[in-house]
Amino acid sequence: MRSRFIPLVFAAVATLFGPLPSAAQGTVASERPRVALVLSGGGARGFAHVGVLKALEAAQVPVDMIVGTSMGAIIGGLYASGMKADDLEREILAVDWGGLFNRSEPRQLLSQRRKEEDFELSPVLQLGFRNGEFRLPTGAVSSRSLEVLLRRYTLSTRHLESFDQLPTPFRAVATDMETGRAVVMDRGDLAAALRASMSVPGVFSPLAINDRILGDGGLVNNLPVDVARAMGAEVIIAVNIGTPLAGRDTLGTVLGVTTQMVNILTEQNVQASIATLTPKDLLLAPPLGKLTSSDFDKAEELVKIGNAYAGTVREALALFAVDEARYTGWVKSRSAQAVANADRVGRIGAIRFEGVSEERAALLGRALTAEPGQRVDVPKIEADLQKLSAAGDYERIDYTLTRREDNGTEDLTINLRENNWGPNYLRVGLDLRTDFQGEGAFNLRISHNRHWLNESGAEWRNRVQLGETVGLFSEIYQPLGMNSERFVAAYVDGKINKVELFSDQGDALALVQRQGLKVGADVGWPIGLRGTVGEARLGVVASARRATPELLSAAIPAGVSTVRWTERGLRATVMADQLDFANFPSRGYRGQAEISWGRRQVDGSESSEFTRLESSFTAVKSWGAHTFNVGGRLAYTNQIPLAAIDEYSLGGFQNLSGYRTAQVAGNYLLFGRLTYYQRLASSVGVARALFVGGSLEAGNAWTERSDITLRQLRGAGSLFVGADTGIGPLYLSIVSAPRGYTGLYLFLGRP
Repeated sequence: MRSRFIPLVFAAVATLFGPLPSAAQGTVASERPRVALVLSGGGARGFAHVGVLKALEAAQVPVDMIVGTSMGAIIGGLYASGMKADDLEREILAVDWGGLFNRSEPRQLLSQRRKEEDFELSPVLQLGFRNGEFRLPTGAVSSRSLEVLLRRYTLSTRHLESFDQLPTPFRAVATDMETGRAVVMDRGDLAAALRASMSVPGVFSPLAINDRILGDGGLVNNLPVDVARAMGAEVIIAVNIGTPLAGRDTLGTVLGVTTQMVNILTEQNVQASIATLTPKDLLLAPPLGKLTSSDFDKAEELVKIGNAYAGTVREALALFAVDEARYTGWVKSRSAQAVANADRVGRIGAIRFEGVSEERAALLGRALTAEPGQRVDVPKIEADLQKLSAAGDYERIDYTLTRREDNGTEDLTINLRENNWGPNYLRVGLDLRTDFQGEGAFNLRISHNRHWLNESGAEWRNRVQLGETVGLFSEIYQPLGMNSERFVAAYVDGKINKVELFSDQGDALALVQRQGLKVGADVGWPIGLRGTVGEARLGVVASARRATPELLSAAIPAGVSTVRWTERGLRATVMADQLDFANFPSRGYRGQAEISWGRRQVDGSESSEFTRLESSFTAVKSWGAHTFNVGGRLAYTNQIPLAAIDEYSLGGFQNLSGYRTAQVAGNYLLFGRLTYYQRLASSVGVARALFVGGSLEAGNAWTERSDITLRQLRGAGSLFVGADTGIGPLYLSIVSAPRGYTGLYLFLGRP
């Protein structure tokens, strides 16, 4: 799913955050004081650090050590590892920061089961159940993509024993979340250290390193001048990009007060650090104005501001500069150290999983394309981790490569940490509609998924619906062995709802209560690797249904009573889903078809053969901000010609807009729709995106086959403003149909 709620989270929380010499230091004259660069935290505002680094390079200022907190640790650590400022700028501008923080992977990588969960409801609330208690995720967003990025950039440092061996010595600061004390990281896994330093509480999950639970360093030391002094720094260049305290106008909400409270705590430790600076030190504070810690989409602007500001203090920077010959020597020495660290990766030795059982590791290993004996291929390893992440079972997935001294191969270790809020996942959603003229409905939807019932990957999923339709669905899904992608599934599906019957002229004739219960069992096959394209099923099914008239008009003959019927037979289904988003997709397709055949018995009469076909499709293509969505439905059954048990219906928003829900019903259905929408803006208030568009629709339903004619197709259309919100897609529309009505329509849900 599209994830456009990240800026709100960072605005609420992430505003907090704001010695042995290496080989590179030997090229600078010994009489020159040792200069440390100290970079503060500040979320996206930290991109300004890159601009400052560019100015330092232009002024020929070599730095002997770097210390950073949070985003300052990430920028400083990558620079210390040997990257140049221009390299850093190029890389951060190439990153899709909105996508980087998505909790879910790209939708096309999800298995069909996960796609169905995504499609069936838009959750208002997501939580888990574990050890007898409900739990929320420890972080609002996923750090997996960030960790992969950091791992890629720091791969050359994996064999170093100390951060002093980097081209520029480095320290990262985090917070021990148990003791509340600062933790200075000077060795170990550089990528993990950078990630831990930016573990913004409530945004990213804290990270466990050496039996410590580490959170964002900005909580206790957002501008770690003292750490630089401890490394032997004689002169400090400190760059503070933390968010200033907000004004009174922002304190009228709980969110505003909470954000201000955290900022006050952070600002206190920053001011304490600034107070330790001496006249020979330099404090830089780029004027970032209203740019916030959540403005990751403004990276280029932030870099430019940092660079321009540092350019205005060129005279002050000149005090730390060296002549061109010595600076060139420093640059070459740093580059040589980076090259020396970046030894060529060899072939993969063993592949291990940590954090899961041996049985599950064997099952997960089937999804890997990396194999022992292959050359280490970082993009391939990253793609494998992305596939593992798509299952949604792990809050952290990372990898390490360890050189073996005996044969020179690299052992690949995949580190997994299960979601602490699983393996029972609950999602609550809702949908509603109203035409503002008395017709409307509301449904509350609750889904439960129990992952990993056993080590072969069995799942139990349940769906409850309350409102216009009362429903219960439950299914057990069981893969067929460790070495097979086939599966079996058994399910039960019950529904109760009330529908109106209408005449061809749109007059209400009756209100009918329908009840149905279906049980079945399937054997299935995934389509595509691990079912990422879709799935096919073949199974047996039995159902019992009844329709009971509750209110009848004078047009209904007397004596109409409850109709009961049962069916049993075989069912074959196939589904494929490659939409990029469930809400307002911009590309891809989704299609499904189901055919059933067997015996039907109505009101105790002699049974007869029946056949049923149900199919639908959607195809989406975009050109820039303009999207065209073509969809349709085709369905039929050789049902008995009783309107009370018509199988299929049309009516409602973008389902023959301008007709009442289920106003057009029958045993044979044909429907087509062309929808256009344009994306106007992203992150508007509570909306992740805002759209404007319209639809053209045509279709009809017939009770008897002999009635079918294309000349009877009904036309309809709509014009709408849509928003992708945290509670689902929301539409305010003008709907119209020549044989229906014209008016306003509010719709929450997927058409």
